[in-house]
Amino acid sequence: MAIDFSLFQKNLGIQFHNVNLLKQAFTHSSYVNEHRNRLLKDNERLEYLGDAVLELTVSDYIFHMFPHMKEGQMTKLRAAIVCEPSLVEFAESLNFGNYILLGKGEEITGGRQRPALLADVFEAFIGALYLDQGLDTVRHFLAKYVFPKVDHGDFFQIHDYKSQLQEYVQHQNLGHISYEIVSETGPAHDREFQSEVKIDDKTYGHGIGKSKKEAEQRAANQALIQLGVHINTHTNKE
Repeated sequence: MAIDFSLFQKNLGIQFHNVNLLKQAFTHSSYVNEHRNRLLKDNERLEYLGDAVLELTVSDYIFHMFPHMKEGQMTKLRAAIVCEPSLVEFAESLNFGNYILLGKGEEITGGRQRPALLADVFEAFIGALYLDQGLDTVRHFLAKYVFPKVDHGDFFQIHDYKSQLQEYVQHQNLGHISYEIVSETGPAHDREFQSEVKIDDKTYGHGIGKSKKEAEQRAANQALIQLGVHINTHTNKE
């Protein structure tokens, strides 16, 4: 199977200086074992490095983007972002599976769709990108393809915006928080809820979700932004 890494780079908007690093990131050990005469390297060492780079860059992002989040909350959020299911989701959204170099046996048994393999490839790609272009490029890549998912509340099950808002409001003595579902739309099997969050009868955020809980979490997220807690670009309300 011929892999067009030039198309891959074009789609991502990234051009590697050393394309061999990129190819290595997508080279599974099963492929190396079947092509020993080609002196190829598998992606396991790059995976090791990428894991560490992800931990650092994601930790840095959380630290600066959520200035009021406690250590335990930051740890949980980071774990949610870098866990295997999340890495698989990132890899699948970018079609990483189409570019993996696999041995015939691994190919036949469905290795291209195997979650652990896809997660490893994503980490290896991050390691390769770091070696090729440094931390700033890794951050730009994550800012484009990963961090927006955090901002949109994709990890709200772990990152509990409602609890964070409650703690902040109590700490600042801002008043009483209340949530209200202001609208429900769509058929019964595909409902969409809109929630409104108020602090002492003043509206601070709206959120839309497929469940009331999700809508409330997104409303709380918007309120945190309004209060300058989520993204520190607004003046805190008195």
